[in-house]
Amino acid sequence: MLTVYHLKTPISEEEIRKLKVNDVIYVTGTMVTARDQAHRRALEYFKQGKPLPINLEGLVVYHCGPVVKKKNDKWIFVSAGPTTSTRMEIFEDEFIKNFKVRVIVGKGGMGPRTTEAMRKYGAVYGAFTGGAGALAAKAVKSVKAVEWFDLGIPEAMWILEVEDFGPLVVAIDSHGNNIFEDIKRQMEQNKAKVYQKLGIE
Repeated sequence: MLTVYHLKTPISEEEIRKLKVNDVIYVTGTMVTARDQAHRRALEYFKQGKPLPINLEGLVVYHCGPVVKKKNDKWIFVSAGPTTSTRMEIFEDEFIKNFKVRVIVGKGGMGPRTTEAMRKYGAVYGAFTGGAGALAAKAVKSVKAVEWFDLGIPEAMWILEVEDFGPLVVAIDSHGNNIFEDIKRQMEQNKAKVYQKLGIE
């Protein structure tokens, strides 16, 4: 049976530790978009001892380059589909460690470095369906701020107020389980068996 959780930011480590792979989560509260450039800049700020525009502890970071429009001086999200998360693998472990973010949202999963950081510091990866950008945008109630606009619209850090953002499937939990790695392992094992049957080394 699917277990569904409704989480509100700031999310505690305790809440995160309850989650297991295949659980479904919906998030309400503050969510921040960050892709490669925002990750890079945030970590540079951290090294220099400069504060970020927002305290990320207990928040949700979404790998997303949104499509936005401006209406009467207000930003509106038109589409907010997920970016492939593997691009952020080189940054995410440090990001989780330094900023204590609790939920990373994206598509396609992440690797062993992120999985280990999630286990160590208490975070999960929520997989969001690719191609459902309009559905994601519906959950965005307002744009609270946009930071680092000089990076361009897709790479800027958008600070959002979301309501029941989801469904997100927990694909990496805080106990070292990673659905994507498990599938990869299974495929390798199956491939070996097939090769054996075919007499291929």
